[in-house]
Amino acid sequence: MANHKSALKRIRSSASRRLRNRYQAKTTRTYIRRLRATEDKAQAEELLKTVTSMLDRLAKKNIIHRKKADNNKSKLAKHVAKLA
Repeated sequence: MANHKSALKRIRSSASRRLRNRYQAKTTRTYIRRLRATEDKAQAEELLKTVTSMLDRLAKKNIIHRKKADNNKSKLAKHVAKLA
């Protein structure tokens, strides 16, 4: 266990940050699954805007890698474009 006040605070803050990061990443994955399951083009386009924003936010905060976010956005955009 840490002995310094600053180390104890760092443990608390990193734990809360980890929970927030996991929550945001999991929520984004859920939205991606929801988008892939969507058959309606109008609804898929709305979801694509939301998911793109979420992925950009995760990449900006280094929760996921920037290129992973770009790859996901590209694949999802192709999926939405294919919908009739």
